[in-house]
Amino acid sequence: MTITGVPALSMEIDFPDEDVPYEEEILRNAYSVKHWLRYIDHKARAPNNAVNIVYERALKELPGSYKIWYNYLRTRRKQVRGKCITDPMYEEVNNTFERALVFMHKMPRIWMDYGTFMTLQCKITRTRHVFDRALRALPVTQHHRIWPLYLKFVKKFDIPETGVRVFRRYLKLAPDDAEEYIEYLLSVNRLDDAAQQLASIVDNEHFASKHGKSSHQLWTELCELISKNPDKVHSLNVDAIIRGGLRRYTDQLGHLWNCLADYYVRSGLFDRARDIYEEAIQTVRTVRDFTQVFDEYAQFEELSLNKRMEMVANDPDATEEDDIDVELRLARFEHLMDRRLLLLNSVLLRQNPHNVHEWHKRVKLYEDKPHEIINTYTEAVQTVQPKLAVGKLHTLWVEFAKFYESNGQVDDARVVFERATEVEYVKVDDLASVWCEWAEMEIRQENFEEALKLMQRATVMPKRKVAYHDDTETVQMRLYKSLKVWSMYADLEESFGTFKTCKAVYDRIIDLKICTPQIIINYGLFLEEHNYFEEAFRAYEKGIALFKWPNVYDIWNAYLTKFLKRYGGSKLERARDLFEQCLENCPPEHAKYFYLLYAKLEEDHGLARHAMAVYDRATSAVKPEEMYDMYNIFVKKAAEIYGLPRTREIYEKAIETLPEENMRQMCVRFAEMETKLGEIDRARAIYAHCSQVCDPRITAEFWQTWKEFEVRHGNEDTMREMLRIKRSVQATYNTQVNMMAAQFMTNNTPADAAGTDAMRQLEVKATEAAANQQQHNKPTGAATMQPPKPPGASNIMFVRGETQGGTARDKVINPDEIDIGDSEDEDEDDEEEDAGGDTNGDDNSKATRKDDNDNVMKKLRIEQKSIPAKVFGGLKTKANNDDEEDED
Repeated sequence: MTITGVPALSMEIDFPDEDVPYEEEILRNAYSVKHWLRYIDHKARAPNNAVNIVYERALKELPGSYKIWYNYLRTRRKQVRGKCITDPMYEEVNNTFERALVFMHKMPRIWMDYGTFMTLQCKITRTRHVFDRALRALPVTQHHRIWPLYLKFVKKFDIPETGVRVFRRYLKLAPDDAEEYIEYLLSVNRLDDAAQQLASIVDNEHFASKHGKSSHQLWTELCELISKNPDKVHSLNVDAIIRGGLRRYTDQLGHLWNCLADYYVRSGLFDRARDIYEEAIQTVRTVRDFTQVFDEYAQFEELSLNKRMEMVANDPDATEEDDIDVELRLARFEHLMDRRLLLLNSVLLRQNPHNVHEWHKRVKLYEDKPHEIINTYTEAVQTVQPKLAVGKLHTLWVEFAKFYESNGQVDDARVVFERATEVEYVKVDDLASVWCEWAEMEIRQENFEEALKLMQRATVMPKRKVAYHDDTETVQMRLYKSLKVWSMYADLEESFGTFKTCKAVYDRIIDLKICTPQIIINYGLFLEEHNYFEEAFRAYEKGIALFKWPNVYDIWNAYLTKFLKRYGGSKLERARDLFEQCLENCPPEHAKYFYLLYAKLEEDHGLARHAMAVYDRATSAVKPEEMYDMYNIFVKKAAEIYGLPRTREIYEKAIETLPEENMRQMCVRFAEMETKLGEIDRARAIYAHCSQVCDPRITAEFWQTWKEFEVRHGNEDTMREMLRIKRSVQATYNTQVNMMAAQFMTNNTPADAAGTDAMRQLEVKATEAAANQQQHNKPTGAATMQPPKPPGASNIMFVRGETQGGTARDKVINPDEIDIGDSEDEDEDDEEEDAGGDTNGDDNSKATRKDDNDNVMKKLRIEQKSIPAKVFGGLKTKANNDDEEDED
């Protein structure tokens, strides 16, 4: 038989011995795919010819077996791998594919392999036909397996017309892949088709980009494509497309305007591009868009100028017209740069035409251009609406009038002011400012009568009563209650009017109840200048009736000061009534000044007891932080008037009322005063009373003062008592701290042990600091600090930090404990007690303490000169005996 691609074979074939079992299986069951595949696997390493014969025999018996066809085609492709594409074996494989497709035309894998194999052979037409046949043979549900290979094929070869047609067919099946088509068109330089396709997907609101691009990004790509390639894109109206984008994407106006101008520049229409730039900078509303357009515009003008200058410089036949053209371009460029600030201001005003500040800036930009300034002011006052104005609208009218005034056109300035007074401002203060500025202009023109008439017009009462804060009424109706206008009116009357007219203005202000404390004070000063003192006092009283504390403070201050200066002590009862009236509701923060002024009046013109009563009242009427200073003044004045003994009551009251910090200082001063008077016992009692609130660790200075006092004026008993009190106070504070620490430890979990240790460390630091302070303050010859005892020295201590049987680390050392002279003996006695195990430790310790105190008293005993025995007479022997008993 004859097989395509296989040499002719006779029916009798000599098989190798190893093939005999497989042949016998084939003979028994020639239609078994498994047997044929087993035979093919056996012949895998045989020559290509032998393998192909087996495949052909199998396909002759089983022409509809996909598995055999697929393996056969794969084997044949492997056999031609690495060979030149012109080798005849390629054509044999192609024929094999064609024979396979007779039976396998519904199998997409066969078509895919055939198309890929044909693509490798670079046979474009036959490959296209293969793909087309595949699309016709396969159902549409399997086309998505063919199209990627088909598109890869058309992209691989330079066949743009074929590729365009293939892509158009593909887009009917998958319209969402339009971006891939656009990329292909751009790659083959079919820009017009690409622009049309891009425009179509931009107009399609339902299009979803597979690359994640937004509609805006696609629109930007379209604008860049059509603007940069005006010579290749002919099917679209570029101007209409970009202007449509300007209406649609208002946040990208600068970029779109630049694209449109760039399109005309690349088209060679430079004048049209310049018009586009001008239109852009006149319409954009943001600074960012303006900056983009202006920079591109300036670059365009600069490049155009440089190019023209190069052409003229290199052209030997250049004429005068060429030079004029260069000058014109240069002037245009300079004019553009000069207009930059003005154009930027226009952008800001387009954002908000009611921005008063920007209108003022625009006027400054038109410096030395009076006609432009007038036009700008006129446009501003016509454009800005009072209720939408950002800034103070009246300043535009005022500056407009001042501009006319500065140029000598006073009548025109008056016309502007007259128009300004008719504007419906939002606030009354704006209208008041216009009237005041108008009056000041008349004053500058020395028309004083006219200025007064203006103020009279401004303050005229309306025909019906209107509330000042009623926003539903116009500002013109509420102007009559403007304090700004009335203040200006009062100043003008003081300067250019008469006494009666000025007084009437001030009275009218008070009647309208729009005055301030400063107005009342000014009114009083005005009346005093004209020697109407009682009228001035009545004005002050009117002000006092109108205002409350603390606003009335300045009025009372001026009233009382002027009254005392005028009358002194001649009208004492009236002055007292005024002070009582002032102090009746006076808050504590202002009371000190008036009480001192009141007391000064009583000291200079009244009775001393009245002055003392005022000081006494002041100590409880002022702020808590001023009470100490007030008591000091009270004590000083009492001492000057009645002497030191009369200050005792004051000191006692101060000690009862002042806080602890100030009370300690007051106690020390009290004790010093008693010491000066020789009342040592009183002073000691004061120290003892104050000591109850003086922690020795904190108030070491107080205890040092008391100690010095006892050294100078005390004896062994008083010194012992002072030390006892100090230890008692120390123990009290330590007990409080220990109770708080114990409670803290009880209420907290073991996790809070670190906090307790931190508290103990703080206590130790405070103790060491107090000990250092005590050592530093110790006078020469005083008792030295007692060193800390060893852990086993004694179980009895005056100050204990923890429980009775604690270790030495837990004991609190008293930093102010004084060495009474025989600490070594005391240590030895304690050691003996510990060694002997004496059960009467308390008695021994009391005896030891007594001996220690006796030794201290011996050291502190003042030296005495020897007295002749005759002075004592018969008492000498008895005294000696007593001394001996004391020593025993």
